[in-house]
Amino acid sequence: PTQCDNWVRTSNGGHFASPNYPNMYPPNQECIYILEAAPRQRIELTFDEPYYIEPSFECRFDHLEVRDGPFGFSPLINRYCGLKSPALIRSTGRFMWIKFTSDEELEGKGFQAKYSFIPDPDFTYLGGILNPIPDCQFELSGADGIVRSSQVEQEGKTKPGQAVDCIWTIKATPNAKIYLRFLDYQMEHSNECKRNFVAVYDGSSSIENLKAKFCSTVANDVMLQTGTGVVRMWADEGSRLSRFRMLFTSFVDPPCSGNTYFCHSNMCINNSLVCNGIQNCAYPWDENHCREKKKTGLFEQITKTHGTIIGITSGIVLVLLIISILVQVKQPRKKVMACKTAFNKTGFQEVFDPPHYELFSLRDKEISADLADLSEELENYQKMRRPSTASRCIHDHHCGSQASNIKQSRTNLSSMELPFHNDFAQPQPMK
Repeated sequence: PTQCDNWVRTSNGGHFASPNYPNMYPPNQECIYILEAAPRQRIELTFDEPYYIEPSFECRFDHLEVRDGPFGFSPLINRYCGLKSPALIRSTGRFMWIKFTSDEELEGKGFQAKYSFIPDPDFTYLGGILNPIPDCQFELSGADGIVRSSQVEQEGKTKPGQAVDCIWTIKATPNAKIYLRFLDYQMEHSNECKRNFVAVYDGSSSIENLKAKFCSTVANDVMLQTGTGVVRMWADEGSRLSRFRMLFTSFVDPPCSGNTYFCHSNMCINNSLVCNGIQNCAYPWDENHCREKKKTGLFEQITKTHGTIIGITSGIVLVLLIISILVQVKQPRKKVMACKTAFNKTGFQEVFDPPHYELFSLRDKEISADLADLSEELENYQKMRRPSTASRCIHDHHCGSQASNIKQSRTNLSSMELPFHNDFAQPQPMK
């Protein structure tokens, strides 16, 4: 913070004044004073006479602004101007933020203030030991970096169940500005800015330097115009799941010098940020053409010694695998051969022959027996016909009957016997 004129500090308090006091203060001045007491103490602020700051409606011009806390966004106690000095001002904590501002015309004598530290009545001393209250403040600087809310819990800045009110002060490289891009953002109670939000300030934590405030479901990138950025996160006791992660990048305006890279978006970043695996430009030009600068792959990083070890190990594993396969292949063959030696073909055939084969063979035997019986009956029948035929022939011979008919009938009979025997011949075995 900037301060104007002398600021005297002691262990019990101190005093400060506007520039040139008790003479006229100069125009276009901005002086900031942050008072800090010991833990479990408060601050009392008083003003001496003479006192004169240009009077105006609601102190819009020259004024003295006092806030209850260490930041420009801390709760406003009041704004003071005019001819009458303010009454006693007391803080509720161990910090007080004070800013004096003057415009370009109508100056006055200014002020002189004294402050002292008093015990905080809300706390009692236990055995003379004071437990310090950790301040939730962080500082980052350099060409780029990550601002993350998880740092609060990791460093024990707040206890579980307590509200979170932390700030991150970012310092860019010399003569550079700051570009902020959200990598992760989530508010537990969206669109409830009184319960949780992330605010970005450009230059200082003064309320008039508020650049953006996010409490909905989306957070946009922020381009600051100074080399100092302040990020504040507020989350009440019921919004502890709110979180964010932000990338900051230092950049300068074009034209780009030899050690900077042009981002095609009116910004030049340091060459060390090109092809680093992180998008530092507003558009990803710094990571689009990085094939030749990418890190070597896994196989390229393996050294000769590592390659030899990996090769030997792979060979051993391959040999063991082949041996295992051969053992598994040989074991089933031995079992099959043992089963073949003890195999009973007769019993197997009797049990597993399809039943229709047996039925067909039985039917074949029945037909053969029937044909044999029929052949025997026909043979007996022929024997009976021969005596009757001979007697008939003798009778016809003596009686003068038709011999030709008899001859023809015998011829026919003999001709009929041939197909009869052929018809009832032994059937061929069925396949």
